[in-house]
Amino acid sequence: MNRTPEGYEKLEVHFGREEKRYVWHTHHIHGKMARSLLKTSPDPVKTKLLHQIGLSLYNTSHGFHEEEVKKKLEQFPGGSVDLQKENNGIGILTLNNPSKMNAFSGVMMLQLLEKVIELENWTEGKGVIVRGAKNTFSSGSDLHAVKALGTRKASIDGVALCMFMQNTLTRFMRLPLISVALVQGRALGGGAEVTTACDFRLMTPDSEIRFVQKEMGIIPSWGGATRLVEIIGSRQALKVLSGALKLDSEKALRVGMVEDILQSSDETECLKEAQEWLQQFVKGPPEVVRALKKSVSSCKELCLEDALQSERDLLGTLWGGPANLEAVARKGKFNK
Repeated sequence: MNRTPEGYEKLEVHFGREEKRYVWHTHHIHGKMARSLLKTSPDPVKTKLLHQIGLSLYNTSHGFHEEEVKKKLEQFPGGSVDLQKENNGIGILTLNNPSKMNAFSGVMMLQLLEKVIELENWTEGKGVIVRGAKNTFSSGSDLHAVKALGTRKASIDGVALCMFMQNTLTRFMRLPLISVALVQGRALGGGAEVTTACDFRLMTPDSEIRFVQKEMGIIPSWGGATRLVEIIGSRQALKVLSGALKLDSEKALRVGMVEDILQSSDETECLKEAQEWLQQFVKGPPEVVRALKKSVSSCKELCLEDALQSERDLLGTLWGGPANLEAVARKGKFNK
C-alpha cells in the first residue's frame, strides 16, 4: 500500500542520485529527523563545507612542504600575534610589532597560523576583530625577512611563503566567526591583504589602506588580489592595485572597501566602537551565528547546487536544537 507519511505531501525531489517521492513540511520535521537527513548528503559536499575548517589549500601534492617553510620563518624573530578571547564570544587578534609598524616577521607569520588554529577550536566563539598595536594596522612583511628570502632560491622561497600565507588566511576566512578588520593608521602591502581576509572592514578617520606591491615589483601574494575583486569588483580592484592607490577612509567607503568610518582614532575608543559594531551581528547562540557564517562562506567556494545542499545540511544541525525550540516556544520568529 502506498501511503503518504504524516506531515508530508507527494512531490518528486532528488537527493544526489536517490529519488524521494515526498517533501516534508517544516512544521512537522524535528531535530532527529533533520539529523538523519544529514546522513543522506553526498559525502563530497559535507566534506567541502562542514569539514572545511582547518583545511589548507596547499599540501605536499602541490610541492608545498609546510615544515620546511616553518623552519625558515623561525629564523626571523620579532613582534608577536596576540589573541584575547572575550566572554561575549568576540576574539581580539592583535598584530604586535609597533617598532616596525606591525610588519610581519617570520615568527609572527607562524604565530598567526597558531592563533587561527586556536580560533578554529574555539567553539564558543562568534566573532573576531583583527587590529594592530599602537594605532596602526600593519605595514606588511618585515623587509629584513623579505630581503633574506630573496637572496636564496628567490622564486622558490617566495612562492613557498605565498602558499604558506594563502593557507593561513584562507583558513582564517573559513572560520565560522564573523570577522572585522579594525584599520587604524596604515594597512600597507601584506597588511592590506590581511584586511581582505575579514568579512568586514572598519576604518578610523585618519587611516589608510594601500596595496603597494606594484611599487615593490611584485603583485599581492597572500590572496589579497583575489579577495579584493570579491569585495569591490574587478574594475575597481584593477584601479586600486595597478595605481597603488591610497584609500583613505572616505575613498574606501565610496568604493565599498569598508563598512563604516568610526568616530574615534583613539586606540581604546575605536576598539570599543568596533566591538559595539560587531555585537549587532553576533547576538544569539554561537551555533546559529557560526552556521550562518558557514552558509555564507560556502557560497564563495561551491557551485550553486553544492551550496544549496550545504545550506540544507547546516539546517539539519540546527533544526530541533535548543536555540530553535526556545525560539519557537516564545513565538518570537519575527520579533526583535
